[in-house]
Amino acid sequence: MDVDPLPNGNSTAAVATTTATAAVAATGPAPSSKVNQLAESLKLEHQFLRVPFEHYKKTIRSNHRVVEKEMSSVISGVSEAADSDMSRDDAVQHLTSLVSRLQGLKRKLEEGSRAEHLQAQRCRARLDHLESADTDNLSEWNNTRVKRILVDYMLRMSYYDTAMKLAESSNIQDLVDIDVFHEARKVIDALQNKEVAPALAWCADNKSRLKKSKTHMVEIQGSRLLRGMLNLARLSKFEFQLRLQEFIELVRAENNMRAITYARKYLAPWGSTHMKELQRVMATLAFRSNTECATYKALFEPKQWDYLMDQFKQEFCRLYGMTLEPLLNIYLQAGLSALKTPFCYEDDCTKEDPLSQESFRKLALPLPFSKQHHSKLVCYITKELMDTENPPLVLPNGYVYSTKALEEMAKKNNGKITCPKTGSVYSYSDVVKAYISRSWGGERGTSA
Repeated sequence: MDVDPLPNGNSTAAVATTTATAAVAATGPAPSSKVNQLAESLKLEHQFLRVPFEHYKKTIRSNHRVVEKEMSSVISGVSEAADSDMSRDDAVQHLTSLVSRLQGLKRKLEEGSRAEHLQAQRCRARLDHLESADTDNLSEWNNTRVKRILVDYMLRMSYYDTAMKLAESSNIQDLVDIDVFHEARKVIDALQNKEVAPALAWCADNKSRLKKSKTHMVEIQGSRLLRGMLNLARLSKFEFQLRLQEFIELVRAENNMRAITYARKYLAPWGSTHMKELQRVMATLAFRSNTECATYKALFEPKQWDYLMDQFKQEFCRLYGMTLEPLLNIYLQAGLSALKTPFCYEDDCTKEDPLSQESFRKLALPLPFSKQHHSKLVCYITKELMDTENPPLVLPNGYVYSTKALEEMAKKNNGKITCPKTGSVYSYSDVVKAYISRSWGGERGTSA
């Protein structure tokens, strides 16, 4: 599945992160390595600020729409009462209903104001958390970050109750996005139950924001087309896929007349941008859901609902400026990229290597091998580096171990050495010292 790269996001979040980084750099004297590490670490916190900021903006827009809608209705009602020839009782009753409507608007505005205040408070709490980062409390701050990353992973994997318990026990409710993911949970649960209505409602609520995320500046033959739609076909692709699935379900139920009526109302407007998909789906009217024709059989498969859930998760993450992958995966892959070598995939890979585990190997599969400028010899017994201070020794069977390991083994066994790989027993006098040299290509080799 092709995924568009995420935009850089709102500049406010970037400025806030930069300010926090500058604050760290301006603190008192501390080891330069720790200051650099902390400054670089703060640069990764874009999502940490972007998500609550986007949620805050959404709350403000929602409240603004409510005010516009209600005030427009009230003004129209007043104009209607002024222009019509109402009796006194009718006019009083009409104005009373308008007053009741305004009182309802007042309650909604109070609720909206509390929601805005909560979102602003959350943004402030996250800024304060970033500004509190210091070399003196780096360990504690990193521990909180690990908990935030774990909560993010649990929420993405739908472990909502566990995520809430971890957030509450660690007192980091304002530092995680539980309420945002609860919004997504309603849509995901509905799609799992093969219902598209909540997803369509979500598309309608976020229509302007979805359009904005797909709008590009286009230059054609030197003339700039402001707000040109570079990728119109994907502008509301998720909504289009939902409409197609709803049509397919009508065909599956053999309710062809309702399916045709539905297509005329909801699918026809997409004809200019998605004609091929529409032609393919409309052909299902001539087939049943148990058809063996591969082209149309795929449209009736249950995995189409899984595809819709994946599409929703991608659109949801883009909307809030989240990474498409869980933060835990990203951080783990960053570390695994430094550890991944061809030796990690061999049968005799040591258990101490994280990549000896299948789950980590799967996560590191798309990553390149780490670049090793210099080869390193590590003793199989002591796990210590073999160098000029602890030179390698070669047994008669060809296996190499460190001097320190073999000397300790010989002292405990009256000068006898047992190879841990093969079980062969040798005398310490049989070992040969290996010398590390450089080959013509600049890589290191060993010679006895």
